Amino acid sequence: MQSLGMIENWPVPTAAAAVVRADGTVAGTHGPTDHRFALASVTKLLAAYAALVAYEEGAVELDEPAGPEGSTVRHLLAHTSGLAFDEHRVMSAPGTRRLYSNAGFEVLGEHIAKATDIPFGEYLRQAVLEPLGMTATALEGEGSPAKDGVSTVDDLVRFAAEVQAPRLLDARTVAAAMTVTYPGLKGVLPGYGHQNPNDWGLGFEIRDSKAPHWTGSSSSPRTFGHFGQAGTFLWVDPDAGAACVALTDRPFGPWAVEVWPAFTDAVLGEL
Repeated sequence: MQSLGMIENWPVPTAAAAVVRADGTVAGTHGPTDHRFALASVTKLLAAYAALVAYEEGAVELDEPAGPEGSTVRHLLAHTSGLAFDEHRVMSAPGTRRLYSNAGFEVLGEHIAKATDIPFGEYLRQAVLEPLGMTATALEGEGSPAKDGVSTVDDLVRFAAEVQAPRLLDARTVAAAMTVTYPGLKGVLPGYGHQNPNDWGLGFEIRDSKAPHWTGSSSSPRTFGHFGQAGTFLWVDPDAGAACVALTDRPFGPWAVEVWPAFTDAVLGEL
């Protein structure tokens, strides 16, 4: 895919990208796809998938208490537990605001570790990474399930293929994860300001009608995924029947706001 070559013009030291279709075939790659990059918040997609495996295995229930009083596993996954962004401090009642929260994902990891009696990083490896052959992916130093993942484009292509045609989870569980949870809630999309509504599924951000946004103007409202402050993103556009991964080693900033949407539109235009 010629569009993937646009990453050569990004103002970053290193970048790699790939597109994988819904049938698992790779439409194209560009750059060092075996290079390990810090994922930052793209880690949340992997952590959420592990949480859903724990749910299907019966280790946790989505509506069991977890986090602040009145909060559940579902609230933590959907960023509606009321926990602050990076502090274990309650800012609102569960289910009333979309408060994007690293702390919430850390509480979620602790909850699953306690329920399974396995450290979360190890549970993630056993539940998701190992079955998908994602051998270059890990939570660094048993770090935060919110932001401390490292991976390669090659590995995330495997994950993006799994999300589009699930083998580890029931397809209905994945469909629920990419459906708006607690609709109509306002909130801040980090880097892009206030959004009304600020729609989210179970760990997956949902594009809907958000503007501005890190995906493209031609991205379908059903597009879901995540971007990370490490200059990384993964989106899946069900209407296009494809997913795209792009990893860099320059922190997110105005450069990404400028180049990512045009890149996505070029990819979609070529599919």
